Amino acid sequence: MLMKAPSKTKSSATFESIHGCILGTAIGDAVGLKREGLGRDRAIWLHGDRPSPDLIFGKGFCSDDTEHTVIVGCALLNSNAEVARFEKYLVGYLRKWLLTLPAGIGFGTLRAIAKSFFVSRRNYGIFTAGNGPAMRSAMLGLVANDDEHLVNLNRVCTRVTHTDPKAEEGALLVAKAARFAAQDPNADPVEFIGQIRPEIVGEELSQHFAAVEEGLQKGFTPREFAQQRGWEKGPTGYINQSVPAAIYCWAFTPTDFRAVVTNAVLLGGDTDSVAAIAGAIAGAGCGDSGIPKDWLKQLAEWPRDKRWMKNLATELHEFATAGTATRRAPSLRWGRSMIRNLLFGVTVLVLCLRRFIPIPSRNRTQDET
Repeated sequence: MLMKAPSKTKSSATFESIHGCILGTAIGDAVGLKREGLGRDRAIWLHGDRPSPDLIFGKGFCSDDTEHTVIVGCALLNSNAEVARFEKYLVGYLRKWLLTLPAGIGFGTLRAIAKSFFVSRRNYGIFTAGNGPAMRSAMLGLVANDDEHLVNLNRVCTRVTHTDPKAEEGALLVAKAARFAAQDPNADPVEFIGQIRPEIVGEELSQHFAAVEEGLQKGFTPREFAQQRGWEKGPTGYINQSVPAAIYCWAFTPTDFRAVVTNAVLLGGDTDSVAAIAGAIAGAGCGDSGIPKDWLKQLAEWPRDKRWMKNLATELHEFATAGTATRRAPSLRWGRSMIRNLLFGVTVLVLCLRRFIPIPSRNRTQDET
């Protein structure tokens, strides 16, 4: 049975951390999108080793990672963060989002949302461990008023699309990391890893986080950590790869947002999601002022632009800290989103075709053979 949150929620999250989390997700997503699905070496050969949000004509745009994050924020506002109502709003928003024909949507998420049109609440979701829940969960850690509330919000946020317990556990770790970063940006992330490791149930994820803790203590770079885990072409969309990789990138340079996102993107693989997750956590810690101004200037997302994201952050902060009556979420602009997605789909198609471009033999490495 879904548990209901107290009628008033109070959080210590500042406006800067909430705004930083949203912008951090968007920037990480935009920087990683151009290289999504490419192995490390192919991505560097095609786009160099200095990533930035420059998808089209030097401007950055976002994918479903950012869209899901702002949808979660709106659902939290309109539901007063009451768990049962949050589920209702979240499912409704995801259905509307699917009807806008989003480009690049994960197959598992597509199946789950489509299924929700035809089944009752108890049958939502499909058994899959993709990283969709992790890419939208960071905000929960900033708004939830206690651990129990966070666990219940995260359970709903995950299971509406992904019912594999691995997806729920990975998403919860992201939310807790964002909360840890926001509470004290100068705290040592190794302390966080030490706190959460005994709580990890999944054996595979536990092994990865043992390696995260060891790697951080030994000073391994994110690339060296990924190589040690066997992710030569970068972490995939499997949550037990993307979450450890993203948290490692944040923990390696927690106060340097540019380095966090750059390291995440240069791993290769599912670059937009890993960078969006890492960016959300780092943004919660460093705040909106810690995000590189040149990257923010390049971000040209529409119709939910930077001003819209700031309005959402303002409403979430007022709600989370004051515990006032239900705040009204800004309009998600579904009609304009459909127009944007129809145009954006062409770009995504071109990006998919890049993987078939042969690398010259002198640049080919074992990673690409």
